[in-house]
Amino acid sequence: MRLGLVIYGELDQQTGGYLYDRKMVEYLQEQGDKVQIFSLPWRNYFRHLGDNLSLVLYRALRGLTVDILIEDELNHPSLAVMNGWLLRRKTFRITSIVHHLRWNEAEGSGFNGFYRLVERTFLKSLEGLICNSKSTLSSVLALLPPQMGSPPPTVIAYPGKDHLSGGVGEIEIEQRAKRNGEFRLLFLGNLIPRKGVHWLLAALSHLRDVPFYLDIVGDESRQPQYARLLRRKVMEYSLSERVRFWGAVDEKRLQGLLEQAHVLVLPSSYEGFGIAYLDGMRYGLAVIGSTQGGARELITQGIEGFLIAPGDLIALANHLQQLHHDRLLLAQMGIAARKRFEAHPTWAESAAKVRSFLLSLLDRD
Repeated sequence: MRLGLVIYGELDQQTGGYLYDRKMVEYLQEQGDKVQIFSLPWRNYFRHLGDNLSLVLYRALRGLTVDILIEDELNHPSLAVMNGWLLRRKTFRITSIVHHLRWNEAEGSGFNGFYRLVERTFLKSLEGLICNSKSTLSSVLALLPPQMGSPPPTVIAYPGKDHLSGGVGEIEIEQRAKRNGEFRLLFLGNLIPRKGVHWLLAALSHLRDVPFYLDIVGDESRQPQYARLLRRKVMEYSLSERVRFWGAVDEKRLQGLLEQAHVLVLPSSYEGFGIAYLDGMRYGLAVIGSTQGGARELITQGIEGFLIAPGDLIALANHLQQLHHDRLLLAQMGIAARKRFEAHPTWAESAAKVRSFLLSLLDRD
């Protein structure tokens, strides 16, 4: 197949969505498919909307020699109307990889209705949908207008489990849980408001009798003002001796932090899937995630960890306190998390599913 992939910026960006895109590209190229990366420059949301009126962009996309153009849904503001012009030529099929919808992320904001309108316009233009979770697909289908009739062909291809090496077994998980003198927490993700680190710090400020230590791992450059806010909160809550900001780290450092942690805490307002949950499960960590989004497809309440509503500080604090005091439960959840990880598909398995889907699009009339 001859494929194009539209993204913002470079493919090597350190987010779960770009990791997903990279893994798909690597697999497709290994199968002999040709993948052309088409990069658009990063701008703000409203400037991206202007791309729809760009004759230069239209001609560049129209001139691609591809069978299928795959658009990362992150690019929807640049392509919502543009796709309509491209489809008039019918030179290639257009599909999208959907990690999560912008309106889910911005729910409750003043622009939510506008984001819904733009994303609906984009989704209506597609001839196929690649979703990273059942939750993401459900959000997509809920946004499509009923009068549209049947939705375009879809496939759910979960992010794979094997981008990290290492891991621990049941004996190590049990031994780690028995270390009563410490309780190590790990946050893993870019430092942006949606990830909920401010909620985590607020909840921890109420756990004075728990000897916790929190490692915060993630890129601070995406929203520096938010990273600065978090550091101020650490000072305000008198947590300087208990919280460390690592920034982005290499794989060796990350493995070390995962090996020594007890609980992975990612109390996001929304996650389309949440690859970080899988990383924690690989190392047998009990996981605390969000009730909103794809975490529900990885975490069964009370089995591998806990699901909490966004901003529920009381539930978050109570669950952390419970896991600190009940080391048997901590070990049981860690072992269950490791088993859930082992049952999860690899990147190759998920990418093969995507490739079969793309081939099926070419077979359609």
